[in-house]
Amino acid sequence: MKILFLIYHGLSNYSGISKKILSQINGLKTNGHEIDLCHYEIMSNSHRCWMINDNIIHDFGVSKWGALQKKISYTCIIKHIKNGKYDFVYARSYHNANPWTINLFRTLKRLGIKSVIEIPTFPYDQEYKTLPRQWQIELIMDKLFRNKLAKETNRIVTFTNHATIFGQKTICISNAIDFDAIPIREPQTNKNGYVLLAVAEVHYWHGIDRIIEGLGEYYSQGGKEDIRLHIAGYIMDTEMNGSEFSPGFKNQIQKYHLKDKIILHGPVYGKELDELFNLADFAIGSLGRHRCGIKNIKTLKNREYAARGIPFIYSENDEDFEKMLYIVKAAADDSPISIKELLKEIERMKKLSPATIRNSVRHLSWTCLLYTSPSPRDRTRSRM
Repeated sequence: MKILFLIYHGLSNYSGISKKILSQINGLKTNGHEIDLCHYEIMSNSHRCWMINDNIIHDFGVSKWGALQKKISYTCIIKHIKNGKYDFVYARSYHNANPWTINLFRTLKRLGIKSVIEIPTFPYDQEYKTLPRQWQIELIMDKLFRNKLAKETNRIVTFTNHATIFGQKTICISNAIDFDAIPIREPQTNKNGYVLLAVAEVHYWHGIDRIIEGLGEYYSQGGKEDIRLHIAGYIMDTEMNGSEFSPGFKNQIQKYHLKDKIILHGPVYGKELDELFNLADFAIGSLGRHRCGIKNIKTLKNREYAARGIPFIYSENDEDFEKMLYIVKAAADDSPISIKELLKEIERMKKLSPATIRNSVRHLSWTCLLYTSPSPRDRTRSRM
């Protein structure tokens, strides 16, 4: 099958989303499909371009008009699809339902080309609460048109258990990983204390404030262990300074005198990230999905942690991990994480080797998951 994989943004070395997309594409290729990646890039000369793989198919230039055209003109993509004789279009939602994206998918339907839209998290409206006004306006546009856009596709792909989204039937799958791209950790044994690691572009739904608050309470109550929390990834300003959803990291660190206990690395990838995983004893997944109204989700981060071979904590429902011996399930509320109890769990898990954890999720590779497609109703396995 010849597939166009469509995303509405660029790719970067440190982005988990970028890694996931490339892993999905590799999984599809491994299963025998011919894949072209259609993506938007701002080039080194500041030109805004639509790309197919590494080739420019349209250059909008550097003007503000060009920036607007990127959002409303998909003529170059439609032309390429017609010439490329594609069988299928797999698009990743950018929460950008509007008359122009509707026309794009309506044209695909008229051409007899099947299409699906992957919605990475659902529901997602609450995620916009702390974002700038421009994003709020774009969400309003999305709300107006997303049901109509969904009708022009064949299915919505979701990592939840919803049978329908925006009135369209879903394909419920798990998130997955490319094991070739994720090295297994090699734990350091010659260190004192405990190292916790959170890897994310940090938003309030990650709930890292619950860990920081827990650390503060632990030391306020006479805790003696040396515990360090490393945060690898860009941290939104609302998380540093606080919002209606969560306290700011700066205030928490100052309040509990945790300056030497919280290490902020910024975006990290490659060998530097590998070294952090080798240093860490335990990883921090999402602890605030309830703040977005999400109960069930299969996050990429949980799977990446497992592939690394590191135990971790999360608070949502993730059916792939609920019974695993290397996870800690936190309450889906805003209470501080009990560090005393967490340390007991970390000690218990020391007998689990990284290889044991990694092997438990071997079936969650993109190669396996894209070969089969579970039904949202009976979840039986069928050839995609």
